[in-house]
Amino acid sequence: MIVYVDMDDVLCDYSTKIELAKINSPEIEFPQSTANFFRQLNPIIDAISSIEILRATRGIDLYILTAPSTKNPLSYTEKRLWVEDHFDYEFTKRLIICSNKGLLKGDILIDDHISGRGQEIFEGKLIHFGNCEFPNWKSVMKKIL
Repeated sequence: MIVYVDMDDVLCDYSTKIELAKINSPEIEFPQSTANFFRQLNPIIDAISSIEILRATRGIDLYILTAPSTKNPLSYTEKRLWVEDHFDYEFTKRLIICSNKGLLKGDILIDDHISGRGQEIFEGKLIHFGNCEFPNWKSVMKKIL
């Protein structure tokens, strides 16, 4: 089973950092355009431990699938470094940065959005992270395992 996991607001807390940046630096229109924005994102509760369980589960072929920030060309590098910082170098080989997630073939996509980056045409099952049915990693893990 091929499983893709989004980064922003699924593995790492993008929204909180945006909100804080807009309060602390309102003159910066796009806080995500600043250096180190993506690398310094905090993990979502239970995301790291859940990913480690999925990585170790036989029969699951796990990848991180994230869209780049067009406002920050450094996002490609910073997202790659975030993965190594929170997991290990080996897992960076399973990082896919793609603007259209619907182009990839797989069984499950865990994402906080249901459209906008090709999620609506993904051929497998879309698990809408953060909604009523899947509000957190515990609910996602129950569904997958």
